[in-house]
Amino acid sequence: MILGMTTSTFTELHVALSLVGIASGLIVMIGLLRGRALAGWTVVFLLSLLATSVTGFAFPVEHLLPSHKVGIVSLVVLAVAALARYVCHLQGAWRSVYVVAAAAALYLDVLVAVVQAFEKIPALHALAQHQTELPFVVAQFVVLAVFVVLTICAVRRLRRAAALSS
Repeated sequence: MILGMTTSTFTELHVALSLVGIASGLIVMIGLLRGRALAGWTVVFLLSLLATSVTGFAFPVEHLLPSHKVGIVSLVVLAVAALARYVCHLQGAWRSVYVVAAAAALYLDVLVAVVQAFEKIPALHALAQHQTELPFVVAQFVVLAVFVVLTICAVRRLRRAAALSS
């Protein structure tokens, strides 16, 4: 039992939060690519990823796992994104800081989703049983490359949109 739930139910909740974070994060990223910081979707995105990271620490384990390290980094990145968005109101350089932090938070959740896909989906697991094989490495590289390109584009678009509205 975890927080009064069976491990299975808690795992489903954790996965659901993660999927909400990814879906809302993609919507936020599309908004950023269009030069708009979508306020409502941003709240859903940041809170769902915060909940995903926090619930990840509630699973019973005996030692610190790589997933915990990703969770710690995610919490730091989410804090930076929230600071840039809600305290600094995307002013000046904080606009770019927000975009990079939001994209990094989304990337980390997608990174975990890819790892889980290679662990849980039989066809993918057969391609990369140890997650050191070429298909896994290529998948992770492609995801990283896509996020780097999207982040650069989003920073430029949001900066341009802010300049036009000034």
